[in-house]
Amino acid sequence: MTKTVHRIYIASFYFITIATTLVLTVEGFNYYITPLEDRFFLPSHALLNPSGLIGHGLGIIGSFLMIVGVASYMIRKRVRYFHKFGYLKHWLEFHIFLCTLGPIMILFHTAFKFGGIVSVSFWSMVAVVLSGAIGKFIYTQIPHTIQGQVINMRELNSLSENLSHELKDDFHISDRIFNRIELITSTDRYKRLKFSTTMFFLIRDYLGIKSVMRMLKNELRAAKVKRLERKKILKAAKAKLIISRRIGLLNSMQKIFRYWHVIHLPFAIIMFVIMFIHIAVEVVFGYRWIF
Repeated sequence: MTKTVHRIYIASFYFITIATTLVLTVEGFNYYITPLEDRFFLPSHALLNPSGLIGHGLGIIGSFLMIVGVASYMIRKRVRYFHKFGYLKHWLEFHIFLCTLGPIMILFHTAFKFGGIVSVSFWSMVAVVLSGAIGKFIYTQIPHTIQGQVINMRELNSLSENLSHELKDDFHISDRIFNRIELITSTDRYKRLKFSTTMFFLIRDYLGIKSVMRMLKNELRAAKVKRLERKKILKAAKAKLIISRRIGLLNSMQKIFRYWHVIHLPFAIIMFVIMFIHIAVEVVFGYRWIF
């Protein structure tokens, strides 16, 4: 998958998710804002209530999307035979797409009415989605190859050294600017990092990187470095800064990711168990949708 094709691939996910949410919101807005006791008298009730043609369908399709999203990613990740079918990164993106669109459909399936044991499944789903968003952020902080394999510390250090040589030998930047880059890309600032404060540190560090890049850009302008050359230097410096950040955070983020699984997995199991019980009860009582 080329970079352009990948951008279209991701853009299509955003478009489908946003368009689906907007269509469902606009078409059912009047119904969903109507008090529960008055909905029965609306013409749209037969379509949009949880057992209605559209409402019931949204529940079935949403559940199906979530099952496919979880199952496909787990199979691709754990079954060796399927490793040849695309990069793990792309399967993760597909998993996130289906497990975002599915819950949105289930939300509209409930018609924003939650009660009984199904509410446990719903709020577990909400917890899974929220923890999934956090997990995606943590996952991106751990350096991976395009195939989805974790890059080890030796490879990261090698990449950092290559960028230093590129800045010094290829771009011939001044010692003052080079020393400035080496200072801001030092991993010493991560040595006192505590596990309990990692998430707060990440936010502060991200803002700090933005600030440092602005300062470096101003220094290069003051040194009258040509625009094209300045762009290349900033790109290399940013890459080095990100790599140094990942070197400093690698161990901490891997620990957080392991703990994240402890939180994410139980909610997912609870959600699916109650979902399957709900589906079984619906079938027993004859709610078959269009089948």
